[in-house]
Amino acid sequence: MPSRSSLCTRWTSAEARGCIKPPLESDHKYTRGVLGMVTGSHKYPGAAVLTTAAALATGVGMVRFYPEATRAELALLVLQRSPEVVVAPGKVHAWLLGSGVAPAGVWSLSNWLRHRQMATAKAHPVPTVLDAGGLYLAGTLGSPTLITPHAGELAELLSARGVPVHHRDITDDPQHWATMAQQTLGVTVLLKGAHTVVAGKDTCIALPPSTPWLATAGTGDVLAGIVGALVATQHLEVVSNPALMAPLAATAAHIHSRAAELASAGGPLMANALIQAISQVMRELLSTQG
Repeated sequence: MPSRSSLCTRWTSAEARGCIKPPLESDHKYTRGVLGMVTGSHKYPGAAVLTTAAALATGVGMVRFYPEATRAELALLVLQRSPEVVVAPGKVHAWLLGSGVAPAGVWSLSNWLRHRQMATAKAHPVPTVLDAGGLYLAGTLGSPTLITPHAGELAELLSARGVPVHHRDITDDPQHWATMAQQTLGVTVLLKGAHTVVAGKDTCIALPPSTPWLATAGTGDVLAGIVGALVATQHLEVVSNPALMAPLAATAAHIHSRAAELASAGGPLMANALIQAISQVMRELLSTQG
């Protein structure tokens, strides 16, 4: 199939800074957006820590974390890193579901509880970001939805929906397959990889290549936390204009890439260091805004 690269626009700091919503003097934690999270699991507890910390570093008003009923230690891990996180149920303005959660077909008590919580989130529709174990919900929600798969995950998802494809095909032409996924699933797609692509309805955005040092465990969880925070902060705008999901996703990818550049400085990086650099990237964007 021919590449659709000619249809994709580029995303730079200039575009990204236009998608950042700085707080007003009249703002408080609720007007800045509450992000609900069902992330992490017994098998991947670090995802809960990384997603919550990354969202807070991006400037969301509140993170409301939903721990497993039988895994209180998961909430403790989150609170040790980020005591600002609220671990009680309540109103949320956006969801981040699935980071560090095994696919729905992998049964365990821990996994069953996490998917039960995601079903609860499905019953309360607000703008939603789906990652990893939450990707199977794509196209089933009655609210603006963004998915954040890598090539392997997208190949599995599309194949399950009647569009057989190998992950190598997606890697070879990410722009085409991100667009195909958007059209097939009816959601905004942030396809992670060496060449990250965002596809929305009638929109394709290609991000510049990131540092190869990002190819390490946990960095995808950080990206999910960033994009979840941006969506929660602008939840009212997203509800009235779902097309905003695509530029917010591209902005999250830009922040993620720039933070990696700062944290790496040409060498290896860890996801924790990536989170530490997010606030600096936000300051850079905000200092040149307007």
